[in-house]
Amino acid sequence: MKKPKLWAVVMMLLTFLFIVGCSADTTQSSNSESSGKGKNESASKETSSKGSEGKEELEIAWVHMNSAAQSEQRAKKGFEDFVKKSGYKWNLSVVDSKGSGQNLASNIEDAVQRKVDAIIISMADLRAAKASIAEAEKAGIPVFSVDSGWTPGIVVDVTSNNYVMSSKVSSYLVDRLGGEGNIVAFKMAEHHGVRKRGEVLDTIVKENPGIKVLEEHNIDYTNFYEDTLKTMEDYIARYGDKIDAVWTGWDEPAMAAAAAIQAAGISKDKIFVTGIDGHPPAIDEMKKGSPIAATVAQGFEVMGEKIAGYIYSIRTEGKPIDQVINSTTVYVDTPLITDKNLPEDGVEPYKAKDFYSSN
Repeated sequence: MKKPKLWAVVMMLLTFLFIVGCSADTTQSSNSESSGKGKNESASKETSSKGSEGKEELEIAWVHMNSAAQSEQRAKKGFEDFVKKSGYKWNLSVVDSKGSGQNLASNIEDAVQRKVDAIIISMADLRAAKASIAEAEKAGIPVFSVDSGWTPGIVVDVTSNNYVMSSKVSSYLVDRLGGEGNIVAFKMAEHHGVRKRGEVLDTIVKENPGIKVLEEHNIDYTNFYEDTLKTMEDYIARYGDKIDAVWTGWDEPAMAAAAAIQAAGISKDKIFVTGIDGHPPAIDEMKKGSPIAATVAQGFEVMGEKIAGYIYSIRTEGKPIDQVINSTTVYVDTPLITDKNLPEDGVEPYKAKDFYSSN
């Protein structure tokens, strides 16, 4: 058998190596593209869960728990004013749940079905809407809340520190009484903030045995002013001048209790009232000599502004959520306002100096 020449063997070997090399390059290139595609898909999913493609024109749904509350009106106004001032091309749809958890859940579901770009929930008990919030999250719609307490599915809750606010006003009430006196308290377990405020009051009263709670009432949020007014009238009829002070979870009940005291012809020097919110009408009543002696001013307008800014960063600028917000809850400042440090006319109460820092 004739042996192949050396050069032929070399050529055959080089040809074989060339073919193997090309095959390896092709396989490597294919694997590289496949791997790159997987990384891109993963990154895309991560981005969509944390941010979104920039959009100039947005559809925003604002879901009120109870639009009759001044706090909700003020937060929405702060949001709308900020959007208008910034020139954003946003369309805001507003619905009222009228104090009903069932209505709240239904209104959120409706917003999800309409495929809005963001949902804002204000002053709500979110426990009744967990399933609806989960649906929004599944649909990729970010949900923001104002003073509702953070729960899974909410991007961020912008609020005031309810423990701090109650510690200020509840301590003030006890100190003003000199640690001795009888009080009635108007609480509300259904709202996370008012519930926390009541818990702080309980702690402070426990540490001051000279303070006796004659009655506690859980306010009907669907009819909060009238409910507080009638209940306070009943307390006055039952206890009369035994009541030294009235603690209320927020300003509208404080104004209702004050109205009942004034209608009964009782002096503010005999019974004083405390509230929380610092609504302008309550501050005006304090300036006129109302039995309301103290409130803590919340910047609801600032809450609305902050959420507008977050939505712009996330939905319009397309930034990942964790680059925009680094906490589940964001707090705004809250000064204690009393009849001794009332803000001047034209000064927003939440911008006033705190009672304790002004002394």
